[in-house]
Amino acid sequence: MPHASLLARLAPPLFVLIWATGFIVARIVAPHAEPLTFLFVRYLLAILVLVLLVLAARAPWPRTWQEWRNGLVAGVLLHGFYLGGVFWSVKHGLPAGISALVAGLQPLVTGLLAGPLLGEAVSVRRWTGIGIGFMGASLVVLPKLGDGGVPPFALFICLLGMLSITLGTIWQKRTGGALDLRVNAAVQFMGAAAVTLPLVLLTETGEIEFTLPVLGALAWAVFGLSIGAIGLLLFLIRRGAVVGVATLLYLVPPVAALMAFALFGETLNLVQMIGMGLAALGVAVASRS
Repeated sequence: MPHASLLARLAPPLFVLIWATGFIVARIVAPHAEPLTFLFVRYLLAILVLVLLVLAARAPWPRTWQEWRNGLVAGVLLHGFYLGGVFWSVKHGLPAGISALVAGLQPLVTGLLAGPLLGEAVSVRRWTGIGIGFMGASLVVLPKLGDGGVPPFALFICLLGMLSITLGTIWQKRTGGALDLRVNAAVQFMGAAAVTLPLVLLTETGEIEFTLPVLGALAWAVFGLSIGAIGLLLFLIRRGAVVGVATLLYLVPPVAALMAFALFGETLNLVQMIGMGLAALGVAVASRS
């Protein structure tokens, strides 16, 4: 089908472009909202929009407890623990560059786990692409690492977040193939909201300043990221190998750096530009495996 073929070609670059805006949203929101509170509100609004879309399309909801469980667990891992861990660790002193480097470990960990958990063979060519991509992404974030200390507990939480999205991707590949993508995403955000609410009540005061920039960032986080990017991610996971999907994330730091350069005037040096080229090369090599 031509439309399906076109979507398959456009999905990877669109996913990278939209996913990278998450760093911009985090930067805009950080001074005005507590991280888990912001995420909880985002999840609730995403659930509302997705439920309306599901009802309008008359898509079937999960019929068994197993289908509900699969979606809820995927949501806890892909959104609740991953986004919560990253937002919380950065808020509590982990440099954004370190956070990006930790995220860059995901394709490596996915490659190690895809074989025993999914039976996916990772070729030498794909491992080569993963290695090149990691070097490139590292060079992009290198100037942002700084000389400050790294809070050990914040680093630990960020590592747990990276492991969570890795396991969530594998779980989604194994269990999420039957549901409508809109239904799947709605159930996932229910799981994410359920695990985030207790953390908000225990660790935060629920503070959000609803300024115009924050409202704009929240709207984009719901429609662009929670619906657009997550829909594309679920589509890519359903169609391809999880290692190939994870490798796309190496393009996120370069794209985010370009966005920060354009929007906030952040500098770009030669090392970062070389890193961007290497990240793109790594993804190209891995994608042709």
